[in-house]
Amino acid sequence: MNSTPQDMEGKVALVTGASRRIGAGIVRTLHQVGMRLCLHYRSSAVSAESLADELNGIRANSVQLMQADLLETSALASLVDSCVKHFGRLDLLVNNASAFYPTPIGSITEKDWDILLTSNLKAPLFLSQAAAGLLSVHQGSIINIIDIHAERPMKNHIVYSIAKSGLLALTKSLARELAPDIRVNGVAPGAILWPESGQSEEMQADILGRIPLKRSGQPEDIAAAVLFLFRDAAYVTGHMLPVDGGRLLNI
Repeated sequence: MNSTPQDMEGKVALVTGASRRIGAGIVRTLHQVGMRLCLHYRSSAVSAESLADELNGIRANSVQLMQADLLETSALASLVDSCVKHFGRLDLLVNNASAFYPTPIGSITEKDWDILLTSNLKAPLFLSQAAAGLLSVHQGSIINIIDIHAERPMKNHIVYSIAKSGLLALTKSLARELAPDIRVNGVAPGAILWPESGQSEEMQADILGRIPLKRSGQPEDIAAAVLFLFRDAAYVTGHMLPVDGGRLLNI
C-alpha cells in the first residue's frame, strides 16, 4: 500500500547542502507535506537561517539548522546523531551536498580529487552508514542526488563525473546491502540551475537545444522526484531517476 501525504506528518528528513538552490527546493517540498527537517549547511549561514526562519514561521519548531563541513569525515556521525537527538527519529536522508567545478586533464590536483570525491561520494557513504541503523527503525529511505553525467561523463569535468558515477554505484550497492529495511534510490538532475560560475548564453542555448522538452527544469522538479521516491515508490529501490527533460537522449 502506497503512502499518502498525510503519512508524512511527523516524519524527519536530514538534507545536506540544504540552504540554497536544489537543496532548498527539496526542503520546502518536504516541509509542505508535513515533514520535519534537519537542514544541513556548510558556509551559507545567512541563507540557511533565512530558510529556517521562513519554514518555522509556517510551522513552529519544524526545522533545525545543522552546520558541518562534510569534508571532515569524523563529523558525519555526529550530524546524524544531532538530528535524531533533536527530533527523536530519522526517516529520510537526502545526500544533496556537492562540490562542482571543471578539472581539465593537465590541471587536476590531488586537492581537486579530495574535494570532489569527498563531497560527492565519501560523505554520502559515511552519512548513510551512520544513519542506517536509525533509518531501519522506521523503514526509511536514502535518496542520493546524482547527475545525468554519472552515466555520460561531462567534458572537462573528469573528477566530478567519476565522483557521480561512484555515487550511482553506491546507490545500487546500498540498496542491496540495506534491503529490506531501507530503500535507497537516486535522482539525476539535468539542466536545472546554471552553474554559479556562469555559462555563456551561447552554451546555455546549445544545451537547451539538445533537450527534447526545450527548456531547463526547476529545483521543484527535483524535489518532486525526491518526494515521489520516498512517499509513493514503496516497491522501488536501487534506481536512478533522471529528471532532465529527456537530455540523456541527446548527450
